[in-house]
Amino acid sequence: MPTDLSSTLYALARLLLGGAFVVFAIRNYLVNVPRLTGIIENKVPNARLIVLAGIGLQFIGGLLSAIGPWQALGGVLMIVFLVIATLLFHPMWKYSGADRAPHTVATLMNTSLCGAFLLLVAGGV
Repeated sequence: MPTDLSSTLYALARLLLGGAFVVFAIRNYLVNVPRLTGIIENKVPNARLIVLAGIGLQFIGGLLSAIGPWQALGGVLMIVFLVIATLLFHPMWKYSGADRAPHTVATLMNTSLCGAFLLLVAGGV
């Protein structure tokens, strides 16, 4: 049975985790659309549309994770976002040497974030 403290900590964790992605999405929309589009324009058709859809997924998934009764759906959306972002922007297996290091870090970070969002999908601890 959850205590008041564990419920409060769980709500705070959701707010911090999901809220960060809301902020990232806003920043990406306002500042990074051209740069992100340029990175994937040779990888996918309609790169700008894909980037905008990803930012929307990031925003909605983060918001649903942070608040309200739809945390599981938010967690699923964020896992989808993180997997796609890793495949498009950080395919570490395509790099070698020093070029591989930042993509390896990003892949590991995204993998760990998927674990955090799986906790939301599972309904917490």
